[in-house]
Amino acid sequence: MKLKPMADNILLKQTEAEETTASGIILAATTKEKPAIYEVVSAGPEVKEIKAGDKVVVGNYTGSDIKLDGVDYKFVKLEDVLATVTD
Repeated sequence: MKLKPMADNILLKQTEAEETTASGIILAATTKEKPAIYEVVSAGPEVKEIKAGDKVVVGNYTGSDIKLDGVDYKFVKLEDVLATVTD
């Protein structure tokens, strides 16, 4: 099943949380915080600035969460994207 965002909506997929801290401490699954960085799966036709594969930062409490085929996704509006992530 595929999801296609409409208008200025963006479909995001959660990036993996860090397994260890910078000092090498392994984190338990319950202590891991969800990162605010998401990968763009697809964007609606009104979104010109962001494309599939980009990494973006969004607020922790924005958008609508959905689970499809065992994968967690988030729908957000373009205005909810705070920044893009570049190397």
